Amino acid sequence: MDGYKTDGRRNILSFSGKTQKEAKEKRDEYFRKKAMGLLTGQDLRFDEWGDRWYENHKDNITATTQEGYKYTLRILKDHFGRRKLSEIKAMDIEQFLKKLRRDGKSDSTLAQCRGMLYQIFNKAAANDIILKNPVAYADKMRKQPKKRKEAYTADEVRVLLRDLPENKIGWSIRLMLCTGMRGQEMLGLEPRHIAKDGSSINIEQAVVRIKGSVAIGEPKSQDSYRTIPVPDNVQYCAKLLRENGDKFIWESPKKPGSPCNPSYFAKLFKEAIGTVGGVRVLTPHSCRHTFISQMQALGVSMETIQSIAGHADMDMTRHYLHVEESVRKDAARRMSEAFLKKGKGTFGNVLDIVDHLKSS
Repeated sequence: MDGYKTDGRRNILSFSGKTQKEAKEKRDEYFRKKAMGLLTGQDLRFDEWGDRWYENHKDNITATTQEGYKYTLRILKDHFGRRKLSEIKAMDIEQFLKKLRRDGKSDSTLAQCRGMLYQIFNKAAANDIILKNPVAYADKMRKQPKKRKEAYTADEVRVLLRDLPENKIGWSIRLMLCTGMRGQEMLGLEPRHIAKDGSSINIEQAVVRIKGSVAIGEPKSQDSYRTIPVPDNVQYCAKLLRENGDKFIWESPKKPGSPCNPSYFAKLFKEAIGTVGGVRVLTPHSCRHTFISQMQALGVSMETIQSIAGHADMDMTRHYLHVEESVRKDAARRMSEAFLKKGKGTFGNVLDIVDHLKSS
């Protein structure tokens, strides 16, 4: 017993060890530190404080982000569970992160776990529950070499634009390849977001997952709110999607009036790509990587690409204000000309444009 709690109940502490001697040593060490003023007023378990921290913090994040936080917190609680906050040291943090790496977890998961641990312990230190944040003293894990993002080649893009089926999924894939739209943004589109002539698309919302359900939410970041210029060669796709859309361009087949599930869209994407010979079956998000890599090959400035793609990189955002609309439309024109049929337009294909840019 160590005094009384605020509600009048006795404050009972427990100390465990492999032997009685070890447990007694921990008890004696506790009271020795308390006498020296080295202990804080509480010694909460990790799971208790983790839950309390999350409840206090969740109002600062979006519903979609809350789902990700809950998942990360479960990983942390599974490992640290009932251990006392004061007993968790920097080396324990390092061993935990190494275990995640051995279990095959990604660098992203490791970073999310470390980041949340830092916030949890930092808030505990700020509230005098522990003396210092052990995460601040833990060595960082070296990142693994990043896998190269998969993207379609120029030849594959040309084949896809030509041979994809002329239906909703075919029109959608063509637009994603030539505008860099995220899949979630495509599924969040309503007819009103597409210009009548198909020349532009306003990104104002996107589908999000909340507790396993699909709903309409905000785009990924503030910079994702944007108007995308649509290349001439796929403007007909935008017009047809607008004319054939209901409440949403893509609605749930099971719940009319509700947005489509990304998993269902990915299934249709895979099936449509599979009907086209000579191309790899990648993912919907590979269209975004394709757009960026092809725009770079066409000589379009990184600032313009960032503006059209709606990246949230704040260093690049400072340059967005200097990207004039005429430059953005010129980028769309280049994309259109790059994939016109041989013999039409100013250039026959991407390689012609690259050669032209090098010689000019």
